Amino acid sequence: MLYTILIAALVALDQIVKYLVRANIPLGTSVDFIPNLMGLTYVQNTGAAFSIFSQHTWLLTLISALVSLLIAAALIKGSFRHPAGRLSLSVILGGALGNLIDRALFGYVTDMFRTLFMDFAVFNVADICVVLGGIAFCIYILFFYDRLEKPHGTDSADR
Repeated sequence: MLYTILIAALVALDQIVKYLVRANIPLGTSVDFIPNLMGLTYVQNTGAAFSIFSQHTWLLTLISALVSLLIAAALIKGSFRHPAGRLSLSVILGGALGNLIDRALFGYVTDMFRTLFMDFAVFNVADICVVLGGIAFCIYILFFYDRLEKPHGTDSADR
């Protein structure tokens, strides 16, 4: 239940920020947000990261839906028992659903955060969730999965 609330809160935060940007910033224009660090620029991204596959929004929508279903199934099935695994998957799912909603409703994803200290792609709250959740999940799988998920007392030599 806690993970469902987290997912819903992340999706809501993402959608609220996107709505506020669409309602208050003209397309393609920027406003100051955090001086010398970050600005807000309203961009409509039909592609994935760095606008790759921008001519294949339907494919990205389908992939997003399938990945979201797989992550939801893993959470519902209890494929990961430890809270760290569930938390990281929940954060990824919140981000995936946030961008899936945009793709399904508008045919593009609303992006807004633009770094001022380096040249980088414009991104959104959902992107932050997918990246941070993905990093956390990779760290969990690489360094903690064997110890926290596998039943104690089993060893590959015992099989």
